[in-house]
Amino acid sequence: MSSTLIIYSTTDGQTKAVCNKIGSIIELTRSTEIVSIDDVNNLNISNYDQIVIGASIRYGKHNPKLFQFIENNISILEANNNVFFSVNAVARKPEKNSPDTNPYMEKFLTLSPWKPALLGVFGGKIDYQKYKFVDKHMIRLIMWITKGPTDMSKAHEFTNWSKVEEFANQILILK
Repeated sequence: MSSTLIIYSTTDGQTKAVCNKIGSIIELTRSTEIVSIDDVNNLNISNYDQIVIGASIRYGKHNPKLFQFIENNISILEANNNVFFSVNAVARKPEKNSPDTNPYMEKFLTLSPWKPALLGVFGGKIDYQKYKFVDKHMIRLIMWITKGPTDMSKAHEFTNWSKVEEFANQILILK
């Protein structure tokens, strides 16, 4: 039976939620394991036929652990079916919600030596009530500048879950 490893790098949990949704679809036809970038070094990733990595953005950057993982494992990534997706608030905008138009995906592809076989971009979630004081106000300022939601009394979710399901189905047919 084929096996898929889904690795997530999340700041506030939305990327993990996206990975869980993707995993729930993939596990219907193949063995699937979902693990944090913080715990992936405890696994032998060469035991998997397919590796999916999802990563969030905070203050315009992916987690440095993501790039370290890729550098340490690029030969294994390239030897298997491999997928990468980014979850970010910029993807809330229709003109920036695809791998070809999202500035964080473009930045990732420039900084990383890895060129994944399948790319995806999903809108994230702004949950002001979860954030620490400085993050709450910095993110609100960024949202104000970029004409995003600034109402701090509620969460603002931008993830298009049907797009996530479509992406999971693309992963299933990836050869």
